[in-house]
Amino acid sequence: MQELLKSYPVVAKFPVIWGDMDSFQHVNNAIYFRYFESARIQYFEALGWMDIVDSLGVGPILGSTSCRYRIPLTYPDTVYAGAKITEMHEKRFTMEYLIVSDQHPETVAEGTGIVICYNYKSNYSDSGSCSSSNRKTGRTKILR
Repeated sequence: MQELLKSYPVVAKFPVIWGDMDSFQHVNNAIYFRYFESARIQYFEALGWMDIVDSLGVGPILGSTSCRYRIPLTYPDTVYAGAKITEMHEKRFTMEYLIVSDQHPETVAEGTGIVICYNYKSNYSDSGSCSSSNRKTGRTKILR
């Protein structure tokens, strides 16, 4: 399990909750997107990007996301969701996610997210919003 997650700089840990299961007795597919979201936000917090949103009004907004389900999760279990940036573009970047669990140490699910750099003060995505927010705050790192 740790070998699968070693290339993910942020790994979030979640308990599988009984109420997350659906009538088919496995974790509902929508919950996987919650795992992705929480791992993505932890990644942004590790970068200090949430402070940038507060000070400059520029930050991330999810443009699209997808998930490939491989093994159904059930209660009780503990889930580990890894997040990393795999591609950077002028207005957007791509994140990849990987989910494993204590009960299933192999890949349970994998996904991607296209994240848009968005100017919340002006309500638009512009070509310089990602790079200018990093320059103004001195934050240029990407966790790898």
